[in-house]
Amino acid sequence: MFALVDCNNFYASCERVFNPSLQGKPLAVLSNNDGCVIARSDEAKALGLPMGAPAFKYKSFFKQHKVEVFSSNYPLYGDMSNRVMRILEQFTPDVEVYSIDEAFLEFKGFENYNMESYGQLIRERILKWTGIPTCVGIAPTKALSKVANKIARKFPEETAGVYVIDTEVKRLKALKWTPIEKVWGIGYALHKRLAEKQCKTAYDFTQLPDLWVRQSFSITQWRLKKDLEGIPKIEMEKIKNKRAIATTRSFETTLTELSDLKERISTFASSCAEKLRRQNSSCHMLVVFLRSDRFKTQQPQYRASRMVSIPFPTNSSLVLSSCAVKAITSLYKKDIHYKKVGVILTGIVPTYNRQMQLFHHEDVRHQPLMSAMDRINNKYGTPKLKLANQDLSRTWKMRQLHLSPQYTTNLNDIITVKCQNNH
Repeated sequence: MFALVDCNNFYASCERVFNPSLQGKPLAVLSNNDGCVIARSDEAKALGLPMGAPAFKYKSFFKQHKVEVFSSNYPLYGDMSNRVMRILEQFTPDVEVYSIDEAFLEFKGFENYNMESYGQLIRERILKWTGIPTCVGIAPTKALSKVANKIARKFPEETAGVYVIDTEVKRLKALKWTPIEKVWGIGYALHKRLAEKQCKTAYDFTQLPDLWVRQSFSITQWRLKKDLEGIPKIEMEKIKNKRAIATTRSFETTLTELSDLKERISTFASSCAEKLRRQNSSCHMLVVFLRSDRFKTQQPQYRASRMVSIPFPTNSSLVLSSCAVKAITSLYKKDIHYKKVGVILTGIVPTYNRQMQLFHHEDVRHQPLMSAMDRINNKYGTPKLKLANQDLSRTWKMRQLHLSPQYTTNLNDIITVKCQNNH
């Protein structure tokens, strides 16, 4: 059996854990630089607040309906997600973290378990230990567990947040209830093609001939079809090293000075280098891009990118930062209001199995220096050691006018409990 555990309105729930007065109130979380709505509570959804709503256009809406607005607090959300995932590992060793608020679980050897009671135990422990509400869908395959989770989320009172598809009758009923566009893995283009075949529900999809699905689509869609039929074809994914690593950010305000762009690109390159070292990889190619503010059409528009080949594989922040700064310098144009820059690392290889060069090599002092920096920064939770050309006070410069405290990741923001002795 498989289970999909999904945190309900995760970002909003994280804010409510540490601020219980938000319970029952409409709540919206904004994207980077307070751009648009990326998360909503059920109360906000009921008001008609759409996903992706531009914050500046909905100011009057927020005020009229008393919507509580928050900037994205990624350190808090990431830490809370990690806590939820660690709890899930107590129920089975086979856990696939699907996203920041979702995970698949595979239950091997649980034939004699009451899966509905086990799902309730999962929900209760997560709620008790983190305060995050969840829904659990359990079924014989991953695709069906997704369907079961949607049912648990749609009918919380009838299911108590847990729904198990463990009979053929339940499977058929669930598939007939699920619109084809709501099926996991069915995108807009595929939905459009299936609609031409009068395929309106997940059940209709399973009734299509296997040969036609294989010939018309791909092996991925065929596996999805079999999964919905109750035949496991989509396996749990193993953790793999990334083939490309990127750090891109929009600025809180536009930048025009080359010195500011150099500082930002150095910080982004250093962040990518840290991610490389974390997965024991190195790279020998780097791409830098920069863009002007496309929304300010009255200003000159400019976008450019540059690829830099490094003669030896590296994960040194010093080397990658230097390459990125040189690239941004060559791309820079005066009198342009820049809104976004980014660094992308490609050509990633294992550090322990990389091809060395005879005449070009990395300074042998870099690796022990990087290891020492990583140990210190990991120990204190936030980057304490940086390169000299980075801003020592901030890592990400974003507009966050509605930012809540980082309750679990910053000692200065930890909750203070006041006790009073009445005796």
